[in-house]
Amino acid sequence: MIVDTILQLKGTAVHTLRDSDTLSDAVAMLNSHNIGAIVIVGIGESVIGILSERDIVRQLSKNPSVALAQSIGAVMTRAVVTCDRTTAISEVMERMTHRRIRHMPVVDGDRLTGIISIGDVVKLKIEEVEHEAEVLREYIAS
Repeated sequence: MIVDTILQLKGTAVHTLRDSDTLSDAVAMLNSHNIGAIVIVGIGESVIGILSERDIVRQLSKNPSVALAQSIGAVMTRAVVTCDRTTAISEVMERMTHRRIRHMPVVDGDRLTGIISIGDVVKLKIEEVEHEAEVLREYIAS
């Protein structure tokens, strides 16, 4: 299984903002789309960062009175872990576990082409196990 399998099921829509936008803008987007992270893009829609709910909560705990007015660029994670459509799901799982991340942008060169979450990966793995179990039941019954 590869990343493209997930993207074919869930689609390639990605919600993005610029590093000059504010945490308030990010909170509004996270809430309106019921998502856990936003990819931050630069010129040419290249990935320059990622901002998660966790990043925002950390800023709120430091200085709640000014946190939401901060620019995303001051808070976002700049060392973004990415994959491409042909990356094996097992490799994505390893990266997510090792780096303790829940969202991974999918890129083609410098161009953002999707995003997958740990929830997407778990859902795919459960479906795979259920399918294998069904095939085994059919085999045993025949």
